[in-house]
Amino acid sequence: MFSEPPTPGPPAPDAPPDSSRIGPAPVPPWALAAIVLVSGLLVFGCCFCVYRKRCRRRLGKKSQAQAQVHLQEVKELGRSYIDKVQPEVEELEPAPSGPGSKVAEKHELGRLQYSLDYDFQSGQLLVGIVQAEGLAALDLGGSSDPYVRVYLLPDKRRRHETKVHRQTLNPHFGENFAFKVPYVELGGRVLVMAVYDFDRFSRNDAIGEVRVPMSSVDLGRPVLAWRELQAAPREEQEKLGDICFSLRYVPTAGKLTVIVLEAKNLKKMD
Repeated sequence: MFSEPPTPGPPAPDAPPDSSRIGPAPVPPWALAAIVLVSGLLVFGCCFCVYRKRCRRRLGKKSQAQAQVHLQEVKELGRSYIDKVQPEVEELEPAPSGPGSKVAEKHELGRLQYSLDYDFQSGQLLVGIVQAEGLAALDLGGSSDPYVRVYLLPDKRRRHETKVHRQTLNPHFGENFAFKVPYVELGGRVLVMAVYDFDRFSRNDAIGEVRVPMSSVDLGRPVLAWRELQAAPREEQEKLGDICFSLRYVPTAGKLTVIVLEAKNLKKMD
């Protein structure tokens, strides 16, 4: 007795897939490329910021060092000019001594002719500045603009000056001056005749001078004599006044500022 096999029924519909068994969706390649690119940009930006910060520090230190170097150079330059204009006492060369040196000095400075007489009635010393010859040339053109200043020491306030003779080394002055001095006091005086080179825009330079102690002069008769010019002492140089100024140097801008504050004790020109 055989049983008949069951007849197959209609196929069952497909069962829905189990969601718990589905894996993660794969990341597309363009997303991976974008992530890598953004990460690289962030790392590059961080490195660039760190590098720029270090460069700024180095530049700041370098500029500060350069400013210190420039300031030091200015100080050294100023010191070199001071040394040239005003050398130390030890660096000054002593004046040559001996007959040969005196002759050379006299030849360079020139000589002056003057006259002396005393008026006993009026109690005046009459000083005549006649002429000079062979004066030293102090101008760039090889000449000088000489004039003579006359005074009796120790009184330097009462003084006389001749006219200025332009561009000559052998001027003829022909001028006379009078000093009111009692005869009994004349022996303690010293007559100074200083020859200067006139300069309109700067300090007048002393060419030389003649000093005559009045105790060595016989005023019983008129005197006419030539005397060689001697170098004028430094304290006898003409003083034009004092000026106060300030200097400021900015190394970063390479700028030097000069401010004139005041001037005093100026010479009267008018």
